[in-house]
Amino acid sequence: MKEKIIFVSNRLPVTIEKKRGAFTYRRSVGGLATGLGSFYQSYDSMWVGWAGINRDAISGAERETIEKTLKEQYGSIPIFLSKTDVKLFYYGFCNKTIWPLFHYFPNYTVYDERHWKAYKKVNEIFCDVIVDVADQEDTIWIHDYQLMLLPGLVREKMPHSKIGFFLHIPFPSFEIFRLLPWRKELAEGLLGADLIGFHTYDYVRHFLSSIRRLLGYEHTLGQINTADRVIRVDAFPMGIDYERYSGASEDPAVKKETSKIQKKVGDNKIILSVDRLDYTKGIIKRLEAFDHFLHKNPKYHEKVTLILVAVPSRTGVETYMLLKKELDELIGKINGEHGRIGWVPVWYLYRDLPFHTLAALYYLADVALVTPIRDGMNLIAKEYLATKRNKEGVLILSGMAGAVHELGEAIIVNPNNTDQVSSALEEALIMSVEEQIERNTPMQQRLQRYNVIRWAQDFFERLNTVREHQKKMNERMLTSHIRKKLIDDYRGAKNRLILLDYDGTLTSFSAKPEKAVPDNEIINLLQSLANDSKNEVVIISERDKKTLEKWFGNIGVHLIGEHGVWVKKKNEQWNKIEQLRHEWKEEIRPIFENYMDRTPGSFIEEKDYSLAWYYRKAEPDLAYVRVNELKETLLHLTENLNVGIIEGNKVVEIKNSEVNKGRAVQYWLLEREWDLIMAVGDDSADEELFIALPQSAYTIKVGLGLSQALYNIPSVNNVRKLLHELIQ
Repeated sequence: MKEKIIFVSNRLPVTIEKKRGAFTYRRSVGGLATGLGSFYQSYDSMWVGWAGINRDAISGAERETIEKTLKEQYGSIPIFLSKTDVKLFYYGFCNKTIWPLFHYFPNYTVYDERHWKAYKKVNEIFCDVIVDVADQEDTIWIHDYQLMLLPGLVREKMPHSKIGFFLHIPFPSFEIFRLLPWRKELAEGLLGADLIGFHTYDYVRHFLSSIRRLLGYEHTLGQINTADRVIRVDAFPMGIDYERYSGASEDPAVKKETSKIQKKVGDNKIILSVDRLDYTKGIIKRLEAFDHFLHKNPKYHEKVTLILVAVPSRTGVETYMLLKKELDELIGKINGEHGRIGWVPVWYLYRDLPFHTLAALYYLADVALVTPIRDGMNLIAKEYLATKRNKEGVLILSGMAGAVHELGEAIIVNPNNTDQVSSALEEALIMSVEEQIERNTPMQQRLQRYNVIRWAQDFFERLNTVREHQKKMNERMLTSHIRKKLIDDYRGAKNRLILLDYDGTLTSFSAKPEKAVPDNEIINLLQSLANDSKNEVVIISERDKKTLEKWFGNIGVHLIGEHGVWVKKKNEQWNKIEQLRHEWKEEIRPIFENYMDRTPGSFIEEKDYSLAWYYRKAEPDLAYVRVNELKETLLHLTENLNVGIIEGNKVVEIKNSEVNKGRAVQYWLLEREWDLIMAVGDDSADEELFIALPQSAYTIKVGLGLSQALYNIPSVNNVRKLLHELIQ
């Protein structure tokens, strides 16, 4: 049985038209659908997307007919949207908010609450359809910026599904992303996926930075540990159907079109520009550079032709209408100023071209001028190179295109530098055939190896790897079976030792530690546990003894403070485990103060026998640098001071090395034989505690990640729920 994959994108790979009361269907040409054609057919797959027809314009019977035809003949499940949905969702939020902002055009960005609500609504419509057609075992692969909420919505409804997401446009730096009022919602939506893919590592880096700053999730080599799942973020540069383009010149239709174009152009050198008409593509800047080139190089007059193909895009949007007007006027100016009888410098084609015409232009072009202002990948550059069977031709490529990371042998330019682009044209037109072949050969080999099928396979292999890793992590989770055994053992035990960390275990972290005051729920839970004569409850914390006594001194629990420096049995006074020195603080404090001054938002907390530097409110990237600097400095200074370094949740703490939670708990371990021991903690300071306990103990780490504890539990809320169950 084939693996079932559900592909999800804004548009279906099928175009539907209604003519004279009847519907016609044809497969879409180009883009993701064409590239993944053979890959898609090799699985038991279906494609979910918008049908392209307004729901209001068809009857219920027609809708059923469309659904039946698409499912049976094209393996597709249509989404039907109203005219208002399309206007506010697609032309609104997608193309007036996400598209310009993610391409670094904040001045074009519109922030409209109505558009955002429509975006949420349409993502929810997609979710309902997916939940209706998908099984828990299916793989769901969601594509692009129109559906960034969808992974989270599907995860909520189908928590065990395998979900991948790929963004086909740039992911901007945090400085740009933070401008979006709904940035947090989008980030959380994307984290519903198991694997999130981008074209380049730059976009991966920007995304991880945004996740850390907005949601507080740290990452290690692209791996994010949330409360209950491991999520992977990685770069997968999308390829093309290489064989289709490399063999195009032998196609009879392409040969015929090549001959026709060649006759019209004559002996002129051809510079080719192919793009959707979009402000991100830098077409105006490109024409200005060509104009500059003609001014500088009159010797190329009547010897070179720029064929400019501008595919109509979003024709009803005002920004695009103005761009079209500006483009028409600039082409008229260049042709009027430089043109001669029999020679038009710019051939302007404002239409979508069939494959045979496009392939013929690729094959004939001496130079491909691909200079977007910002582009997620740009497959035009790759298609041009693939079509050059003789390996001749020159690619001039913008450094702002994602493809630049794979096509470094091209002439790389800054699209905003008119003189540089003009000079690149000069260089391209005089480049020797030998140099052209030398540059193009490694690029073609790269594109042939990493084609669109390899891209998709890589994504799925990595997705399966993530799921395997999640499975191993889940094996350590406190499952319902283990939870039941713990509760049964608890009920049967006559004497129980319950060891509980506080911050990150019983309560969530606060930006300021003093704000993390225990609420009524946790006080009542602890009191209920302590009131049971079979229980000895110990709060074992890094907090100072004064704070612990203020919060928990009157509820019948034992207290351990400063990681084990101070011990207070219930109804007794505080005792120090052993004589400790703290003169070392005078040497360490100035270092902490220096880093506090250099890291806005950080602060120092001083206890009797420890110093802690907190950076929860500091700018994350700066804090990351400072923490590494501080640890390196401290390692050298503390070698002879008999102190240890503890790195917790956004805190670096120095304490006497003789002190740890494992030693402190010996007070109770040596007291008697316990029928049941349970210890719960969340960070590195609790590892010594877990090690000190017998194998029979229930040791539980809050959150994912490797630990000496036997089990993991997702979050503070789950810990509280477990304590409630024990009491009941």
